[in-house]
Amino acid sequence: MFLRRRGLIATTSLAAASLSLPRIAIGQVDQRPSITIAVQQIANSASLEPLREQSNVGQRVFSFLFEPLIMQNLLGKLEAVPGLAESWKRLDARTVEFTLRKGVKFHNGDEMTADDVVFTFSRERMFGPDYDIGSNKTLFTSVLIRDSVQGKTLPPEVPAVAKRLLPALEKVEAIDKYTVRFTNRTPDVTLEGRLGRMGSDIVSRRTFDHAKSWMEWSRAPVATGPYKVREFVPDQSLVMDAHDDYWGGRPPLKSVRMVVVPEVATRINGLLAGQFDFICDVPPDQIPGIEKNARFEVLGSTIVNHRLTVFDKNHPRLADPRIRRAFTHAIDRKAIVDALWSGRTRVPAGLQWEFYGPMFVENWTVPDYDLAAAKALLKDAGYKGEPIPYRLLNNYYTNQVATAQVLVEMWRQAGLNVQIEMKENWQQIFEGNGQRAVRDWSNSAGYNDPISSIVAQHGPQGQQQQVGEWSNEEMNKLSAAMEVETDMARRKAMFARMLVICEREDPAYTVLHQNATFTAKRKDIRWKASPSFAMEFRTVNFATN
Repeated sequence: MFLRRRGLIATTSLAAASLSLPRIAIGQVDQRPSITIAVQQIANSASLEPLREQSNVGQRVFSFLFEPLIMQNLLGKLEAVPGLAESWKRLDARTVEFTLRKGVKFHNGDEMTADDVVFTFSRERMFGPDYDIGSNKTLFTSVLIRDSVQGKTLPPEVPAVAKRLLPALEKVEAIDKYTVRFTNRTPDVTLEGRLGRMGSDIVSRRTFDHAKSWMEWSRAPVATGPYKVREFVPDQSLVMDAHDDYWGGRPPLKSVRMVVVPEVATRINGLLAGQFDFICDVPPDQIPGIEKNARFEVLGSTIVNHRLTVFDKNHPRLADPRIRRAFTHAIDRKAIVDALWSGRTRVPAGLQWEFYGPMFVENWTVPDYDLAAAKALLKDAGYKGEPIPYRLLNNYYTNQVATAQVLVEMWRQAGLNVQIEMKENWQQIFEGNGQRAVRDWSNSAGYNDPISSIVAQHGPQGQQQQVGEWSNEEMNKLSAAMEVETDMARRKAMFARMLVICEREDPAYTVLHQNATFTAKRKDIRWKASPSFAMEFRTVNFATN
């Protein structure tokens, strides 16, 4: 049950708070620069709604527009910092209370209050009218049917993602105008993390209510970020203007234009010609060529995201886990990192990151590169060289096509007959027509706990199970148990067992390498890249020489 306690909300003057925010004097010329950023894609779903666009490219865009109660320090190590909430406290194992910032303005000029926070997590906006808080049933969903939404009906992906992000949220209460209380149905040590990740961003209730349709809302959402939507043309461009009432100070840019430029060479040529100020997703082998020109530089690093190869165990050739295990042992991951990434990333310890802290499983590794073991597994499974389809997009991920070509050759050496099938979009990648077998993917950790990754993407409410590719009864029981367990030693043991199931015994995926993202820009712009797909363009991170 989601409550709006209007009677407890008192009106408060913002005069004092407004004096602290920078203003443009009447008649003053706005001298701030405008920039153009070339990207591979803006949004796979043709929308700007985080609950539908749970993607790497979406994370980059949404850092301009949206903010949650708890934010990540994009210029640090992604540690949690106050966002739209100035503070929060645990009341018990099920309950967290937030004190909101006063004077925060939405893009339309309205003040953000507890009522907007309650609405953000409501059935109307997030869960849908048929949401059953007590159900653990997997919400099966179609994937990104882009323009099929009618009226205010939520796309099927939205409640499916909401269930994944907040599987046991019981109620959200406005205690007063600036205090909100979240209560979970079960104990959850990760509740703060869930409320700080992409998808928990606070939106304007009034703007959502007044939109004629869900699609209209999703293409011009109103939130609290430093920039606001001026124009969005799906698959082409997004123009954002400075939100000058931004609570964090006047943004350093007058406007930001993102343009979709799928081809790497075209992005690079546009940068060198002065057409673009920034270009994203630069392959490592292109970095030396760009930096030969003294006017440009490339910034970036590894990020909290791993590239995966994912399996559909319902395909006849992959039903036997020995064949999937053969796939995992036939990959020379270090060769991929050295050849395609110039050593600028690494082979990680499975689907985990050191920022998990005490939940990081030491002495775990990806499967060994062992061609003899792969061949033996295929022989034992009776595999006779039948073709196995491998679906991928055209360089949605950096080096995607080149990596796929290398993988197919490595698998061939083990005896696997893998056939590349190029697809145009994610809907085609996920299409369940009986021919879905192997595909590309990546997996991020939205906060510093394994729940945010292995459970969120491969557990019973994760996308892999939601689209019907893979399931494992023990994994699902562990996922449910881990979500309510508060003893950290027990939780770590559960996670360790999940890694064994998903990466060894009944492979759901295999990790290829940690992802890295590189952004090229004009050298006269002083800007720092984040260890994330997100881009930081607030007051602290942009200047020109």
